[in-house]
Amino acid sequence: MSLYNFGKGLILTLFKPVYRMKVHGKENFPKTGAVLLCSNHIDNLDPPIVGACTPRKVHFMAKEELFKIPVLGKILDNVGAFPVKRGLSDREALRKGLKVLKDGEVLGLFPEGTRSKDGKLGKGLAGAGFFALRSDAVVMPCAVIGPYKPFRRVHIYFGKPLNVNEYREKKVSADEMTLVIMNQIGELLEKHR
Repeated sequence: MSLYNFGKGLILTLFKPVYRMKVHGKENFPKTGAVLLCSNHIDNLDPPIVGACTPRKVHFMAKEELFKIPVLGKILDNVGAFPVKRGLSDREALRKGLKVLKDGEVLGLFPEGTRSKDGKLGKGLAGAGFFALRSDAVVMPCAVIGPYKPFRRVHIYFGKPLNVNEYREKKVSADEMTLVIMNQIGELLEKHR
């Protein structure tokens, strides 16, 4: 058993009963091919919870500071996460993200770049649009609806995959593509709150 699958099982065992996690739309998730998983970000628990609830292995971009924490950094590295320097154009992180997608795997992003303080969906950063336009990936919008309070239900909604081909053909900008992705996440939040 891989460390990733072990971690996934551990997270589900520990957190599912506490947060009464319920996953919706798992059948929408493509079984094969490159997927750009984009979710809102309401809590530090989002990456492990979303990762554990996703039917395929997710390679998350995570803020560089987390990799400097001795044990956590090693775990993140071993489960396929990779660091990104926030606030900068981090070419190495962009290259790694594109390679994940080129290899037909799942790249996980929280396009807001940071947690929402008020639970409302913030503005997305251009990185999500960049990955969507520069790869052959479909975009999988995801909405996490909390709050993370013991014995209150947390819902994870996977929307319908977004085919980016028409946007690539129209040559939309990364910012415009990010806006489309954020609207998809926003619609999921609106529909299920």
